Amino acid sequence: MIIYPTIELKNGKCVSLTRGRMDESAVWHVDPLEFARGFAQAGASWMQITDFNAIDGDNSNVALVEEIIRAVGIPVQVGGGIRSIEAAERWIDRGAGRVVIGTAAVKQPDMVRKMAELHPDQIVVAVDVWRGRVLTDGWREESMFAPIPFLRSYADTPLAAFVVTDVDADVEDIEVGASEMSVLAASTRHPVIASGLVRSLDDVSTLKYAGHCDGVIIGRALFNKSVDLRKALAIAVPQVEEIAAFV
Repeated sequence: MIIYPTIELKNGKCVSLTRGRMDESAVWHVDPLEFARGFAQAGASWMQITDFNAIDGDNSNVALVEEIIRAVGIPVQVGGGIRSIEAAERWIDRGAGRVVIGTAAVKQPDMVRKMAELHPDQIVVAVDVWRGRVLTDGWREESMFAPIPFLRSYADTPLAAFVVTDVDADVEDIEVGASEMSVLAASTRHPVIASGLVRSLDDVSTLKYAGHCDGVIIGRALFNKSVDLRKALAIAVPQVEEIAAFV
């Protein structure tokens, strides 16, 4: 299971949202670039950046995101307001390892399929779920799609992964959240990266052993120090089973 330490940016600062609500963001007083460098130093093989300003068409964080991509030394998965092939390709040209598509995957699926065909294994689709429906436009609009049919609609598309977030998940009950995430992940052949379910190292273990999830995003828990990234990475490493010797 791959750990994706994550930075969410708003107005050049690291933030965390409360249940996906833009107007309820906690600001973390850290240097985004130095914090991102710490992910690589801890041993992460990937990281993610989500640009909340870009969701509303504000490009004020672009230079900072570019600087992080150049500096961290590990592949970066970039999301936020990417709603065209041209926008995706701009980030790929800037060095992003993958780009995350949310709203466009719901509203312009044919365009996203073409995007994935042009850039196989570099397009990630974000599936933000609230009350059994997929959300769009920065979690502000509810679509007509239920998550499993939506995941299956991309069955033949060469996506890198889905990032699945239960926006209103009760993460106090991680067993339920992990079970529901496992059901969603089992419904698609694509890798599924779980988001919004980690508050502790025990949560990382639960998601690992629940099965089907190929990755997990950790954001707020790294900033409030309830999760140590090095320890989370160690937990996520697959266990090597001993092979019995036959004479």
